[in-house]
Amino acid sequence: MIGLFHSTLLESLARITESFEITYVDDGSSDGTREALRKFAAADNRVRYVSFSRNFGKEAAVLAALRSCTGEATVLMDGDLQHPPELIGRMVELYRRGYDQVVARRDRQGEGLVRRLLSRLYYRLATRYVDVELMDGVGDFRLLSRKAVDAILALPESNRFSKGIFSWIGFDTVCFDYPNSARAAGRSKWGGKNLLNYGVDGLISFNSKPLRLAVHVGISLAAAASAYAVWIICGVLLHGVETPGYATLITVVVGLGGIQLVTLGVVGEYVGRIYRESKQRPHYVVRETDADFRAIPLRQKSGEAAAVGQK
Repeated sequence: MIGLFHSTLLESLARITESFEITYVDDGSSDGTREALRKFAAADNRVRYVSFSRNFGKEAAVLAALRSCTGEATVLMDGDLQHPPELIGRMVELYRRGYDQVVARRDRQGEGLVRRLLSRLYYRLATRYVDVELMDGVGDFRLLSRKAVDAILALPESNRFSKGIFSWIGFDTVCFDYPNSARAAGRSKWGGKNLLNYGVDGLISFNSKPLRLAVHVGISLAAAASAYAVWIICGVLLHGVETPGYATLITVVVGLGGIQLVTLGVVGEYVGRIYRESKQRPHYVVRETDADFRAIPLRQKSGEAAAVGQK
């Protein structure tokens, strides 16, 4: 799909300006993407790429892209054509009107009913409990001014959540809608587990309210237990000793156990993030860039390109 995406992107950019650069981030792929990026870079000096030593995830790829770009305006987009390149022209037009962030928001057409309902429920929950604004349908497909890019790069945290960061930095922002597009080819590896983990990141990355919620739940349960104890004592004084219900006891024990495990999980998430921040590891490890490829002697590069073609 990378070849189709590249040609479509070049056509769209050519209608806007001749002064542009394209930076690809290869997040540890094993399907020949890196070889294709080498060909693009060899054929056009405006094409650059960064290839990771392994898969470091979406957030590391976004960070690497922003670090690599040097333009006055930067557009982030996926390479599967679900972010239509023809919308870049509209983004640039709005940017020239003075906006620092131009956000393209997709609709939910074509998605399953269950996924749409869960998405709406999640964003309602996030709107209520997260300290930054998260809008349904808004992702990484956006234009950022140089000021916005520099503000994002100034944030040092290791546990990054791009949606929250984009909202946190502020600046003048405008949003427009576009119809949901299917992938041009292939199948996404971003499945339910990844979505669940990403959703958890969104809920706890920009606030400590889940910890506060655990405290409130604990206080509520303690108050309910005290009231229940008073009710039992009054019943014994008035009616004598009664045999307690086994089913009620098991239900209470299981319910309290589940709440305790959830609370420990929330605390563990925060402790784990503190642990990762304290190690201060780099966000990613680079295997190769376009600068490394261009430094290869011409004869060796020609032989490598021929070998890739034969393969």
